Order: sequence, then C-alpha cells, then structure tokens
Amino acid sequence: MNKKAFTAVAAAALALSACSGGSAGGNSATGELDYWLWDANQLPAYQQCAADFTKANPDITVKITQTGWDDYWSRINNGMASGTAPDVFTDHLSKYPDFLKTNQLLALDDAVTKDSVDLTQYNEGLADLWVGPDGKRYGLPKDWDTVALFYNKKMAADAGITAEQMGSLDWNPQDGGSYEKIIARLTVDKNGKRGDEAGFDKNNVAVYGLGLKGSDADSAGQTQWSYLSATTGWTATDKNPWGTHFNYDDPNLQATIDWWASLVAKGYMPKLETTVGADVADNFGAGKAAINSHGSWMIGQYTGYEGIDLGIAPTPQGPDGERASMFNGLADSIWAGTKKKDAAIKWVEYLASTDCQDVVASKAIVFPAITTSSDKAAEAFKAKNVDVSAFTQQVKDKTTFTGPITDNAAKIAGIMTPAMDAVLSGKSPASSLTDANEQVNALFTE
Repeated sequence: MNKKAFTAVAAAALALSACSGGSAGGNSATGELDYWLWDANQLPAYQQCAADFTKANPDITVKITQTGWDDYWSRINNGMASGTAPDVFTDHLSKYPDFLKTNQLLALDDAVTKDSVDLTQYNEGLADLWVGPDGKRYGLPKDWDTVALFYNKKMAADAGITAEQMGSLDWNPQDGGSYEKIIARLTVDKNGKRGDEAGFDKNNVAVYGLGLKGSDADSAGQTQWSYLSATTGWTATDKNPWGTHFNYDDPNLQATIDWWASLVAKGYMPKLETTVGADVADNFGAGKAAINSHGSWMIGQYTGYEGIDLGIAPTPQGPDGERASMFNGLADSIWAGTKKKDAAIKWVEYLASTDCQDVVASKAIVFPAITTSSDKAAEAFKAKNVDVSAFTQQVKDKTTFTGPITDNAAKIAGIMTPAMDAVLSGKSPASSLTDANEQVNALFTE
C-alpha cells in the first residue's frame, strides 16, 4: 500500500472511530477476540490457554498476536487511534496511566463483583497496582517479576570466584564494593589480561564483566541500575503510585549513575554505542559478558543457551546491608473500543484464573500472579534444575519496590532516556540529570 493510500485509510478509520465517540464498545459474547502480547517465550503457554478457553466457550475463539517490545506499544497506540486496537492486550504498569488519560481502557469493577473474582488469590499487592486514581480497576494480574544477576559459572570459576562469593556481593556508590571487584575480575581483554591486572587494555575487551542493554531509563532503570539506587534510599517519585514529583536530582541517584557509568570508562562494561541493535542476553549467550543483571521473565532464554553453565545470584547488598529489586506486575486489560466486551471480559477473567496460570506455571517461563500458581512455577523451574531463589527470596524478604506509576510516562521517557544515555556515554556528568528532572517535573504543572 502506498503512503497516500495508507494515510487515507488511516484517516477514514480515525474518523469512524471519532464518530463512535470512543465508545465503551459493544457487548457481544461471541466471535473472535484479538489478544496481543510481546513475549515470544510465553506464546506457547497462552496458545494452550486460548485452546482450553475455546473448548469451554465454543462460541469464542482467540487470535493471539505476538509483537516484540520495541514495536508493541507503538502498534497498540496506533491501533487505539485508528479504532483497530486488540480487544485484550498484555498491559504494563508504566504504560496504563497514559491509556487512562485518553479513556482507552475498560473498567473491570462490575465484572469482578458480578463474577466474584477473588482478588486475594494474587501475590500481595499485585491487584492493587491496577486501580487507577479514579478508584476503578483496569487490569487483572497475570504475573510478577524481580531482578537478579545471571552469570557464567565457568567464567567465574576460571577467575577464582565461588558461588558463595557471587551470592554475597555488596555494593556502594563510592568504590563499588565487592560487586565492582568481581566485575573487574571477570573482565578480560583480548590478550587475556583481567580488569584487575596490570596491563589490562580497556580499549580491546573480549569479555565484559557486566553486560549492558542501554540506560533502561524508560523503565526507571529496572534491570540496569534500580537495584542499586534503591539501596541508597532513593525513590523515583514523591509517592507511588500517582506521584507528581520526580527525584532524578537526588545526590544518591546521581552518585549511583556516576558509579555505573564509570564501569564503561574503566572498560568493564560495553560502550553504549556498541550495544545499539544488539541483544544483551544473546551477547551473554555468545560469551561476550560474564554477568547480566536482568529480570525473571528472562530465565527461559538464559537457561536455553547451549554451552553456558548458568548461575543466578541475588542483587548485591547496598550500603544499608539490604538488597533491593524492582517488583513489577503485568496484567491483561480490555480496550474500551472493543465490540466484544462480554467475550473480552470472559477471556481476561480466564487469563487471571488458576486454569490458565497453572498452565503458564508448568512451562517454567515466568512467575504467575496467583500465589499457588507462582509456587507451581518455582517447582517447575526446580524440576529443570534451575534455582530461582535469587528472584523469589526478595519477595519473601519484602525487599522489593514498585517502579513509578505516574502520568506522562511516554514524555518522561522522551526526556530521561537521552539524558541518561548522555551520562552513560560520557558526554555529560550525572549532575546533568538535575536539568532533565526539572523538565520532567514541569510536565505535572502544565
């Protein structure tokens, strides 16, 4: 389709959507539902859920579309604008506030009450995260995640590092603690010199001690630096959820980012420009990094790399002696413009039930939201000889925190990502985040 034709079709669709007044949709309980998700690793589990759901509801079929994260949200937003969004989609805590501002989500309160959905069955706090500032519920929990350190056991052993050492790391923003010492030791240049040895060539590195996937600013550093900054007492916003003042000007945060960026300058972590278009997990699988800090949803991918003896260690203890990990929870939401509201509600309730979440648990990919299903997932991982305690212990110890749930998420990412990238690439000091913070806070006074 040429550009003019596409524009005409899009304009017509948008006009049709406008004529409908952004309706709350129809109430058909039959037909084919469009369901979107972004994680390819979870696709087989949800295909099984869809088949089981249709078996129990023969008049409803589910068409699943999987799109990678980078394109997923632009497609969702474009679909909402043109009136072609999916009936149901996997939603994210950092994204749904912006959908609420444009009235794109269907409130689920009446259905939850009518169908007696038990909100206490989910892991503590998950259900509450999907209640908007208007007091209405816009999603039912599907899973949760935390952050830990994936590491190459052989590389660690060759460097003289034990599993016990990896499990008891400490960190501070002044000298990096034992965490930096381990990262330096695991970095190896092309001549075989380690980062803590004389003659190490930081400009010709073969294996980085710590992998990099970018500044991760659009998700408040979830997998890259949030597990460090949180141990200093830093919080992203004045309150959470629905904070209206950000704290990127906090000295504790800036000291954390200064330290993190210093790893690049020392040659222990890749330069930002070398990571563009690269997959941090695949780099690890190719032996180009010894440690990757990443989320529990990546367990399946990291355990799938041939020739890698994988270890999983908890995040390091901070200056106060405590660990920290961002705790994120996904949910399934219904687009307000669906023409199959009743069918969509049935599907969302099924996704949020033990019938589906036990299926997801059995695949040993993620931790489902329902507590009993989450326990089954841990057992499924154990059956595969994967120790996931680094991810689950922080939930048990209550050392997790929730990422910022606020309005203006897309605009904030538009400001903070280039600002954080500038620091990481050495073009600006961490103190420059103060100016970016002023721009972010100005969004809440417009």
